Amino acid sequence: METAYAEPRLRQLFPWTGMGELHFSRCTEWPWTWDIPYIQPAAEGTYWVSGPLRSETVGPAATAQEAVAMVAGLLPPGCGPAYANTRDELEATAPEPNADEDPLTG
Repeated sequence: METAYAEPRLRQLFPWTGMGELHFSRCTEWPWTWDIPYIQPAAEGTYWVSGPLRSETVGPAATAQEAVAMVAGLLPPGCGPAYANTRDELEATAPEPNADEDPLTG
């Protein structure tokens, strides 16, 4: 958790743990967002980065710093700071995408 807090992009998010995993949410209340990869402990003090979905894997990390860097590098665009409410409220307040705007170039 301390290593994740040292990363400014992750420090903006709401950290939560479950089943020994470290997750990050774009909102502060349950239900949390599930659009950010998460960190799992692995054998002999190493880590595994997965997600954002449980069926998706990113890969192994030898150190906590490496795992945090992997997650930070995969944050969705415009991620943070965490919204002080639920995922549903966050989605309800998100601006509608501009139909004339290319989603890749803006």
